[in-house]
Amino acid sequence: MSKKGIEVLEEALSLPLSERAEVVDRLLASLDSAADRRIDELWGQEAEERLDAFERGEIKAVPASEVFNSVKNVKP
Repeated sequence: MSKKGIEVLEEALSLPLSERAEVVDRLLASLDSAADRRIDELWGQEAEERLDAFERGEIKAVPASEVFNSVKNVKP
C-alpha cells in the first residue's frame, strides 16, 4: 500500500464506528461495476414482481422445510 493509502487508512480507522461503516459502504460501492448494478436492479425487479404475484394469489408460498428437504434429496 502506498504512503498515501496508509495515511488514509489510519485516518479512517480513527473515525467513530458509524462513520467507518459509511466509508466502507462507499468504498465497496465504488468497486461495483455497471453490470453488477444492472444485475442488482434486475433482481430487485424480479423480487417485486414475485411479491406482487404472491399478493395477487397467483403463486403460493412453500414452507422452508419443504424446500430444504427437496434440496437434500437431490443427488449431484
